[in-house]
Amino acid sequence: MKKCLKIPIFLVLLVVSTAGYAGGGDTIHLTMSDVIRLAQESSPQAVQARNTFESAWLSYRSFKAEMLPTLSLSSSPSLNRSTNYVTLPDGSEHYARTNSMRNNLSLDLTQNVWFTGGTISLSGSLSRLDQLGSNPSHTYFAQPLQLSFSQSLNGYNSYRWSRKTEPIEYRMARKQYAETMELVASQAASVFFGLVSAQTDLEIARLNYAAVDTLYTYGLGRYNIGTITENELLQLELNRLNGETSIINSQMSYDDAQDQLRNFLNLSSDTRIEVITDDSIPHFSVPLEQAMELARKNSPDIESMELSRLNSESNLAYYKSQAGFKASVYLSLGLAQTADELPESFRNLNDEQSVRVTVSIPILDWGRAKGRVRIAQNNLQLTQLRIEQNEVNFEKTVTRTVAQFNLQERQVDIARRAMQTAQHRYEVARHLYMNGNSTILDLNTAITSKDSAYRGYVSALSRYWQLYYTIRSLTAYDFMNNELIEQQIEYGY
Repeated sequence: MKKCLKIPIFLVLLVVSTAGYAGGGDTIHLTMSDVIRLAQESSPQAVQARNTFESAWLSYRSFKAEMLPTLSLSSSPSLNRSTNYVTLPDGSEHYARTNSMRNNLSLDLTQNVWFTGGTISLSGSLSRLDQLGSNPSHTYFAQPLQLSFSQSLNGYNSYRWSRKTEPIEYRMARKQYAETMELVASQAASVFFGLVSAQTDLEIARLNYAAVDTLYTYGLGRYNIGTITENELLQLELNRLNGETSIINSQMSYDDAQDQLRNFLNLSSDTRIEVITDDSIPHFSVPLEQAMELARKNSPDIESMELSRLNSESNLAYYKSQAGFKASVYLSLGLAQTADELPESFRNLNDEQSVRVTVSIPILDWGRAKGRVRIAQNNLQLTQLRIEQNEVNFEKTVTRTVAQFNLQERQVDIARRAMQTAQHRYEVARHLYMNGNSTILDLNTAITSKDSAYRGYVSALSRYWQLYYTIRSLTAYDFMNNELIEQQIEYGY
């Protein structure tokens, strides 16, 4: 069991009756944990995060499929009845009528070779050519086996770079999803305590109004017997009027906070929410060295930096490949035969070989390719500088957040004691004023201090939980239970 620092809640916030709330829908009672759970399930931010991660998963699955062989069956039958311009063997030219039909079937097995960037394929095909018209005839062409390979000799190998970047993009997407869920939790805590604060302000306004109304009635009696001045009575009346205004303003703020939480949780507009606050916070601290190590390991920012560096290196490699001598080769060998009958087209097969080399040598481009390489080199240097600065900023963010969290428990405790002291001071000031031993100015000061201390306590609690979930988002680790945070997602496939 975790040790907890007990913090008595200053008002009965478990179920606060909010008379005057405009809405007749169902009422639901939510703790902070309930709000976080609902936010991670159905808030627009969470839905967007799941869709983004699913897209990244599909992209990574497609990338892995590209590294596997593909098998395809294709056919492209055609009918040609047209008049064409042809050249005869003797060099003469004239128009000839074409009347033919061609049917073909091809089976291809293709594999990308990632370490060279080439493509190897194994295929077989069969086609039939029919001459139509007054003297019909047909011919078969069988190519039962053909092996081919195409390769750029010094070009850009996109497969090799993809094998480096795609796994990083997928890991980054997974970590971003986990980070976003924790940031949603942090925002949920903020919105939750926004409603707690508004609910607190409304209750404070009602309690204050009841107090100042009683004081005004009491002061009116004292004025009638001459123990207080008219100026003091007017101040009491002004306090009562200000109390009425405070109730109205607090009610509007409360309604706005209700709307904000409903929208955040994607609830219907007629749902009424009543928050349930806990009376304790967990008692633990976060070791900075452990948090820094986990953040470097689990934060998507680190993956993003590495991906930026690889993309810049990939761009440089691409422009270098385009700047100079380029060559590619295509090799093919197989067996083929033609015949008037189908069985004969598979007999006495002929060997077929094909070699094609393509060479490109830039002679004059006015420095365009060289300039692109230089730009890519500069971009790589800038990327490296940004990565170094981002690493420094990232470490500062982790250090600052951990330090603030480790101090926030003390802040909550101070805020609690300040709230209790301010409440006690108000009771004393009110008692003194009722006995005629204090001024209305002292009483007003005590009321203001009490209200400010109440709000400060709620703010300290809210800040504590926001920092807690921010640390979880940075490290993907639950320091309260000493375990890694695993975000699960189900696919519809």
